[in-house]
Amino acid sequence: MSTLATAAALVAIATTGIIYGTDIFAALVLRPAAVGAADASVADLLGRVHEYGDRRLPAPGVIALIATALVTATSSHNAARIGGAVALAALLAWLAIYSRISAPINKQLRAAAANHTVPPDTRALQQRWDSVIWPRAALQSLALAGLLTAVLTR
Repeated sequence: MSTLATAAALVAIATTGIIYGTDIFAALVLRPAAVGAADASVADLLGRVHEYGDRRLPAPGVIALIATALVTATSSHNAARIGGAVALAALLAWLAIYSRISAPINKQLRAAAANHTVPPDTRALQQRWDSVIWPRAALQSLALAGLLTAVLTR
């Protein structure tokens, strides 16, 4: 593996790890906590969590995608290219789920928190968001596995 491909893989692992950790935390901690919380608490706290997350997490997500594409394009070993391609496909699938399901819900909860309101469908919104957090975490796990394969393949 070239120096460029190795450096890109390490950057991709670090930045993918940020999103992976966030999704795992959400699946293991935020999701079950929200289930037992009052709708007003869910709308306010998770709206604010999404306010910060949606503002701060796109940078590592974009860097992960670019670095992973670079790993795939510059790796000299076939197994490393396949690992990179698997990682890239997983990250793109994650992005599709996030864009179509999670982001619109985040936007609604952010608006509710900013306006100090509680959407009448708060519970349904949270259940819909919860329904994709484990698949998102699994895709991030797959991406990390692909990237680790790329790094460990010599």
